[in-house]
Amino acid sequence: MYSVIRLLDVAEPERDRVLRDVQAAAARTGAHRTVVEPTLPGSRNGGDVLVHLRFQDEDEWRCHTADFEGALQDSAITRVNGAEYPGRPQPGHPGPSGVYRTLLLRVLPGTEPSVVARFEDELRLMPRYVRSITAWQLSRAQDPTGDAGWTHVFEQQFTDEAGLMGPYLMHPIHWAVVDRWFDPETTDVIIRDRVCHSFCALPAPVLD
Repeated sequence: MYSVIRLLDVAEPERDRVLRDVQAAAARTGAHRTVVEPTLPGSRNGGDVLVHLRFQDEDEWRCHTADFEGALQDSAITRVNGAEYPGRPQPGHPGPSGVYRTLLLRVLPGTEPSVVARFEDELRLMPRYVRSITAWQLSRAQDPTGDAGWTHVFEQQFTDEAGLMGPYLMHPIHWAVVDRWFDPETTDVIIRDRVCHSFCALPAPVLD
């Protein structure tokens, strides 16, 4: 599978129109799975509209890239963050999937590969402990766009918004293990740039 993430900052008076236009552009791609939804309060650097497109392979996306990216040239769209990446979703815990969340981050250039691997392994531990995660995927980013040269995309489906804001963000595996990679006051820090933490309501599962 091959996925595309776009986080769109949109001028407030034009958000409803842009949302409809981008939803139409996403439908024209024929993507295997799509999410084009307004972001929910609490997103940080996450844009006003979250776009996720999932294709069978990269070639399928390339057939539609020009048309879809053309729709993002709208003057009301003031900033775009995103990335493209291959990979396959992993199952989480049983339950409904009401929220989709994506995290774009950039590991510092020059970080030892063994350190990056350990960081990735610790991220992969989180779905084991957080029972509100119903599906997830950790990917190395390709073709990043926006504020930083994003190196990773970490995405999840959650049972609901409370499952993200409570059991996930407040779980000891998050603040006692994973957070040190992001904390400038620790010697383990490898992510110093601002991350994109974006989430939205999920009409239908996308990580499957």
